[in-house]
Amino acid sequence: MKYWIILLIGWLPSAFAVELVQNTASRDYQSLNGEWDVIIDAFDVGDKRKFFTNTIPRSPSQLVEYNFSSSMKLQVPGDWNTQGKELFRYEGSVWYHRKFTVDKRKNKNYVLYFGAVNYIAKVYLNGEFLGEHEGGFTPFQFDVNDNLKGGDNSLVVKVNNRRESDYIPTMSTDWWNYGGITRSVKLLELENGYISDYSVVYGPGSDPAIKAYFKATGDYSKKSKVQFRVPELDINATVALDKDGKAEVIIPADPKLWTPEDPKLYGIEIAFKGREVVDRIGFRTVDIDGIEILLNGEPVFLRGISIHEESPKGAGRAWSEEDARTLLSWAKELGCNYVRLAHYPHNEAMLRIADEMGLLVWAEIPVYWDIQFGSEEVYKKAETQYTEMLTRDKNRAAIILWSIANETPKDEVRTEFLGKLVDKVHSLDPTRLVTAAINTQSTTEYGRRIDDPFAEKVDVIGINTYCGWYEDTPEECANYRWVSDYNKPVIVSEFGAGALQGFHGDEHQVFTEENQALVYRYNLEMLDNMKDLRGVSPWILKDFLSPRRPLANIQDYWNRKGLLSENGVKKKAWYVMKDWYEEKAKQPASDSESLFRAGN
Repeated sequence: MKYWIILLIGWLPSAFAVELVQNTASRDYQSLNGEWDVIIDAFDVGDKRKFFTNTIPRSPSQLVEYNFSSSMKLQVPGDWNTQGKELFRYEGSVWYHRKFTVDKRKNKNYVLYFGAVNYIAKVYLNGEFLGEHEGGFTPFQFDVNDNLKGGDNSLVVKVNNRRESDYIPTMSTDWWNYGGITRSVKLLELENGYISDYSVVYGPGSDPAIKAYFKATGDYSKKSKVQFRVPELDINATVALDKDGKAEVIIPADPKLWTPEDPKLYGIEIAFKGREVVDRIGFRTVDIDGIEILLNGEPVFLRGISIHEESPKGAGRAWSEEDARTLLSWAKELGCNYVRLAHYPHNEAMLRIADEMGLLVWAEIPVYWDIQFGSEEVYKKAETQYTEMLTRDKNRAAIILWSIANETPKDEVRTEFLGKLVDKVHSLDPTRLVTAAINTQSTTEYGRRIDDPFAEKVDVIGINTYCGWYEDTPEECANYRWVSDYNKPVIVSEFGAGALQGFHGDEHQVFTEENQALVYRYNLEMLDNMKDLRGVSPWILKDFLSPRRPLANIQDYWNRKGLLSENGVKKKAWYVMKDWYEEKAKQPASDSESLFRAGN
């Protein structure tokens, strides 16, 4: 097999500042999931009293004012809010503890990996401080070779989900602030030299190729070899690492391209120093041409739905593969070929199953509403959260859109902040499109005008609009005419209305299923009249908990805009949306006459 070693690949996601082991499921690891001891620390006394040492009294006369072994228990992964009534509305510090035993072996690298902790995590192993991580939805890790003991070990994590003005997201959100160790914890047992990171993408053109990047960590030499195989494509390449432990290679190949209709995934194998990492990767391209979104060079219309990382049955943070399959299966049943994962990075299972099911993905970081756009430190946090998301998910074919913001105010400081972030995203990953959800359209005599200057920076314009719910009557929505100052694809990333499942009445009575269906029908007429429209993701798949929604006997702290109830029961609007998608699926994505019937 012919192949080329290269030094720089402009269309590969760049080298990353964030150190994360790629594809932890394909490594040797000990799961630290299960029951953990917890102490609620509302007044933050645990640091002073050194909870992290897990001190056990040596005699009855020794005063120690905490005891993990007799304390409350919580399941990890999981939020604390839905595991104890006293924690349902709690925001503050909770100390987590668990013991585990390790048969520590020589010539191994041990890495402690957290899928996500909301929001601040301080981690201690055997009383020693490992480090701190900020951000509630992205993974982080620590090298624990020097701290880990053969035999019994004590792991303590201080978790704090208190909201602060300089956090991302900031003080106010429209979803529940679930606290805790919300995703899996693993102790990775790696070789003394191992491939920690890799990226595999498809390069189209007259000479199509697969392009791969590898990064080794630990013990390796300049001439250490990496073997890269894609058996189904007869690819078997060997490449040497450089002095920094990196290698890049181009291999001529013409794979079958991944599409929502046929989500082809290829098994890949990366062998290094006798160990192998396996993955399943799809190959596709995404681009824009004027108002068209191009998938593998062909126009595509995105029939979508927005999704929160909420348990399919009731409340709580979703985290498992079973949860992901349920949520994404509902999207497929609705007729979707695309999902918007709002408003933060979802768990890795959602992305991998989207790959399998053929669902294109809009992935987002929680630059949400009015964060501190004038702060350089806050900007760095946004950049870090995006980089951590990209590092974990860069090999997922399903992701075609990186979203960097939702419903931010229209002013120069915000536009400068987001413009800088767009440039960073493009530099790190030139293989995908950048978008953001904007709700700052101008009102005109005929409807709405997309004129936010920030729209000039993104590849695809996301629009949130709630005609017929927060403004105007449902009937007026059908007469809206939208114009854009930018020759770019538009996705209506949110629209909708609230309804309590099972509450019926006049179609103009708010919160009835009939009213929600009415709002949808007239909004869909409006969407049919948008000539730049190339996708939709109504708000939202299912009802979800929100502290901003207190209306008794209707909301009861649930956002009721779901097409499904909190327990997955379909509302009338579900069928309205499903019928529209069935018709859209029959229409060519590039047929402007079928997509634009405004009669302008």
